[in-house]
Amino acid sequence: MSRIILASASPRRRELLGILYPSFEVIPSGADENVTAQEPAALVEELSRLKATDIFEKQDHKEDALVIGADTVVAFEGEILGKPQGSQHAFRMLEKLQGNTHQVYTGVTLCTLQAGQPMIRTFHECTEVTFYTLTPEEIWEYIESGEPMDKAGSYAIQGAFAKYVKGIRGDYYNVVGLPVSRLNQELKKMRAEIYEKGSNL
Repeated sequence: MSRIILASASPRRRELLGILYPSFEVIPSGADENVTAQEPAALVEELSRLKATDIFEKQDHKEDALVIGADTVVAFEGEILGKPQGSQHAFRMLEKLQGNTHQVYTGVTLCTLQAGQPMIRTFHECTEVTFYTLTPEEIWEYIESGEPMDKAGSYAIQGAFAKYVKGIRGDYYNVVGLPVSRLNQELKKMRAEIYEKGSNL
């Protein structure tokens, strides 16, 4: 593929994709994110597929493009925690997560063209994250920094909240927003499949 396209405006995903590709385009999807899935893994897969296919369908030369879409959510005791809608909402989320273990799900979809037909691969990765116990004052101090306001679950593991992370089980980069190692493995599988069918990726 001569064009690699990231269908996300996230600066964190942009930085992480740079580990795999030194050069790529960023075209954020503006697709309506109304989805039907309720379970975290299914939800992030559906959203990532929606974003990736939205951008892929808009490309004039699909045979030269590989589009990567991704979406991340935090889940705790069956409840999906997205981005906070305000400071009070952020506080409620962090109050639930402090002193407990939760899950971070990231769904990724790869879209390209093979033998004139769309080739779509979707997967998800899950990482468990455990926080130390926080006081209300510590939670508000973090919220007032502004950092949690555009983050799923109201925190950034790579930011100031790192000092409250007791441990993780799984891929750290998945929590940041893109499971780089799994993505690399899925790309290798896709390349092998395309090569077997007489094309290149």
